[in-house]
Amino acid sequence: MKLYYHPKSPNATAVLAVAYELGITLDLHEINLPGGEQRQPAFLRINPNGKVPTLEDGDFILWESGAIMQYLASKKPGNTLWPADDRTRADITRWQMWRFGEWGRGAGFLIWERLVKKFIGGGDPDAAKVKEGEELFNIGAAVLNGHLENREYLVGTKPTLADFSVAVPMVYATPAGLPLDAYPSIRRWYGRMEKIDSWKKSLP
Repeated sequence: MKLYYHPKSPNATAVLAVAYELGITLDLHEINLPGGEQRQPAFLRINPNGKVPTLEDGDFILWESGAIMQYLASKKPGNTLWPADDRTRADITRWQMWRFGEWGRGAGFLIWERLVKKFIGGGDPDAAKVKEGEELFNIGAAVLNGHLENREYLVGTKPTLADFSVAVPMVYATPAGLPLDAYPSIRRWYGRMEKIDSWKKSLP
């Protein structure tokens, strides 16, 4: 299987971490994001969204990191990242979708404005977007912090795909200035994630 990725893509980080955790070897093909390779016709034929990560498994092309993570986990039956129980999988999927729909919105604004724009030559942060991002971030962070208050991980007692997905924005928490001071449960949870070998290995 081939993974089109960039080492500084947080979503690619999560996919790589899952592959490492499962012992799946991927053929890594780095896409030159600053150079605009993701907007070239050759890559757009693979992923019309022009984004990484994208997985190629023979004639099967899959994009969206959450879907890729589930697909990889399905290759290794019996793993604890993606247990076979239907309700557990639904719970994991719920958090993966929440990460993109809620948690990821606010964090994504801040990461984009304070980091990605400069990386791709897009200029300085937009103060209005930063303010909106902080407001959205605090809404999501309050939900996540409350859920983790008496839990070590999002679903069950071991890390699952839910944790690997929701941890994505935390990769750049410090340089993006994510306002985490009021959320001790999130900080403790991510401290546990940082100790997982596969997560450490995947970091840029």
